[in-house]
Amino acid sequence: MHILIDGDACPVVPIIDRVAQEKGIPVTLLIDTNHVFASDTMEVKVIGAGRDAVDFALVNLTQKGDLVITQDYGVAAMALAKGARVLHQSGKEFTDENIDGLLHDRYLHAKERRTSGKHHLKGPAKRTPDDNARFEAALLKIVNKNSSGNNP
Repeated sequence: MHILIDGDACPVVPIIDRVAQEKGIPVTLLIDTNHVFASDTMEVKVIGAGRDAVDFALVNLTQKGDLVITQDYGVAAMALAKGARVLHQSGKEFTDENIDGLLHDRYLHAKERRTSGKHHLKGPAKRTPDDNARFEAALLKIVNKNSSGNNP
């Protein structure tokens, strides 16, 4: 298993880094040139700033059995198609069973924004320690299942 992180606006990088170090799992963080991040414990790939450049680089690196961390439903769908497990920063796992509905909801929200003239709908609530705990529990569940040889 290799963990790949869509690093654009990812608040759980420190959690992933700590868990990956404890479990001996390699991590690659992908960011664009608008972000600055350095790490002694994970590989950081800076991808040219371009629309979806980080997303496509992440998907190109993804292999079967990897774990992808992203909040982007499109990235999640492409990573699932390559046989990866995909986890949202909320701790919700993207699966073959739920991705179509999530993509449909994204389409409906985009359509609503276009027709309403609004560029943004109400955003997510402020992140809490409980959010971090939920994410860490979900991450550990996947990592522990993988380390025990029970890959789906």
